[in-house]
Amino acid sequence: MTRTVPAPDRQLRLATRHQLLRTGLAPSTLTRRSRPGGPWQRLLPHVYLLQTGPPSARQRALSAVLYAAQPPADPLTGATAALTGGAALALLGVRGAPATPAHVLIRAPRRLHRAPGVHPLPTRRWPPTVMVSGVPAARPLRAAADFVAHADSADLVRSVLANVVQSGWCNPSDLHAELRAARLLRRPAAGAAAAELLAGTRSLAEGRAREALFAAGLPTPLWNARLHTPTGAFLASPDAYWPDQGVALEVDSVEYHFTRDAWQATLNRRLRLEAHGILVVSTTPAILRTTPATVTAAVTALLALGATRPTPPTAVARGHQQLLLPFEPC
Repeated sequence: MTRTVPAPDRQLRLATRHQLLRTGLAPSTLTRRSRPGGPWQRLLPHVYLLQTGPPSARQRALSAVLYAAQPPADPLTGATAALTGGAALALLGVRGAPATPAHVLIRAPRRLHRAPGVHPLPTRRWPPTVMVSGVPAARPLRAAADFVAHADSADLVRSVLANVVQSGWCNPSDLHAELRAARLLRRPAAGAAAAELLAGTRSLAEGRAREALFAAGLPTPLWNARLHTPTGAFLASPDAYWPDQGVALEVDSVEYHFTRDAWQATLNRRLRLEAHGILVVSTTPAILRTTPATVTAAVTALLALGATRPTPPTAVARGHQQLLLPFEPC
């Protein structure tokens, strides 16, 4: 008699022990097939990969959900287990989000022991879930909040939240509301990140620039404002811009300038700004981290120069509201 396993492609060639035994497979057969060198692999307690070769990132993520899901419910519905936190954000392609450990939501008061690389999170605030590359997951807002709740590094929190917003998965106001609902804004890293994003910054480096500018007592700039020529053509979107003085701050990361084309694109953007009368201060994340005073000194000098010029810049900033510093997340 031929026995079949449950919809292997539907579950990325993964199955739980409960599912396999329901097909009529004998426990001894399951044990034999998942021995070292066999055709199957035991990834987690009661979770099997029905193939040889290493699991993919998607299979690792789904195996965590299968481990946490409560039988006999269909684990792909997201009704009893859903990926969240950094693992869910990593699956969405958010840069810097840690894929491990995999935090998985389960419904409280149910409890579940941790497994290697899997941290179950009981919750009474069950979120709407979505399928991300075949894996049931919390929506990006909830995943971001759960990531913040369990992250140890303040810089990682600021960087990942900035990348969540920059990737378009949520807007700063909604993220701020979610962090407030989860009572996470009292954490210094979360409060700082939420304030930076509401102020318009979109990266950890821009957040550091914001701190340095405020500490130096400099005027509040527009963050990531879109500049246009007088005819309406798009010119550039500098990291920070002071419209009254016509001064821009550009934070150029080395990782984006490995190629000649990328470097030339940066130079062309600066030339376009300067051709329209904008004074540009260029720096890097490393300089902002180690010697922020050199950056603020350069900005101070150009702001003074810009304020005395007889001819104002011809660029026009659109679609951005200037916010005061410091912003209190409350």
